[in-house]
Amino acid sequence: MKVVAYLSCLPPNNKNIEKGEILPRFSQGVLAVGDEILLHQGHNLIDSDVALSVGWVHEDSKDVPHLKLRKSVIDHQLLHKKKVLLADSNLFLYANKENPLHYLRYSFNGIFPNTGIYCDDKVDPDRWKRLSQNSGITIKDYRKNGHHVLLCLQRNGGWSMGGYDVVDWTASTIRELRKYTDREIVIRAHPGDKGSGSYLSPKNLMNKIGILKDVRLWKPNATLMDDLHKCWAVINHNSSPAVGAAIEGYPIFVTDPERSQCREIANIDLKNIETPILFDRQQWVERISMFHWNFGEIGNGECWRHMRQYV
Repeated sequence: MKVVAYLSCLPPNNKNIEKGEILPRFSQGVLAVGDEILLHQGHNLIDSDVALSVGWVHEDSKDVPHLKLRKSVIDHQLLHKKKVLLADSNLFLYANKENPLHYLRYSFNGIFPNTGIYCDDKVDPDRWKRLSQNSGITIKDYRKNGHHVLLCLQRNGGWSMGGYDVVDWTASTIRELRKYTDREIVIRAHPGDKGSGSYLSPKNLMNKIGILKDVRLWKPNATLMDDLHKCWAVINHNSSPAVGAAIEGYPIFVTDPERSQCREIANIDLKNIETPILFDRQQWVERISMFHWNFGEIGNGECWRHMRQYV
């Protein structure tokens, strides 16, 4: 099998050490399994069974060389019915931001569960056991009580929102919630969204929502675990905070189940906010562990040995 790693898919002045290690380490794993690997520095395209990139692109990506190359690689592979292998963020990162073993999630041809191939249809329970031990994560029993409903926002303008304005999402979600509960609502902005202080100002929210009784904003330095304290339930569109909340024992609701990795353990109808379904999470967490691999596992070929079965 021929694999090409496109090194120029990285930004030219990349300062993210972890991101810079992905392609060289994965290439070592491909060699360890006995397949052909080419570490390619150029911007021209090379026919291959699998192309290695470091991330996805979207319609609003900047017009810069490394992102244009990513798009060209992805389009070329999909046009020829070949695979492109991508790395994305660790869904378990809430438990340890340092991520010392560098667990990341890997997929073919897309980064949403309804577009990507996550190689997760055959589950090995030992993967979760190992990840759980390495990361210090265990599934907690569901909490039997709680006070507030936590809205975990995504980046405003972030492409995972699919063009849905995050303040509009917040307003719509709060209006719907108020039909079924009078619990306090806590709005947690995406920690990396530097513009949240502006678009989540009380004035802006008042314009969108109206009365803000029993609605409060998160404290900017609060962790997800801080905001989960005394929480009743968590609402998210389709991103990773729902994973941490579910593992920690909080009922979750998602408004975009098709693109959420929590789709099989999430409530989707807000009218059930006071009586959420409490799903069994064991099979789910074992499934999502199947596409999380650390640097040791991609370097020794364990990850590639598993994923090449899906090429």
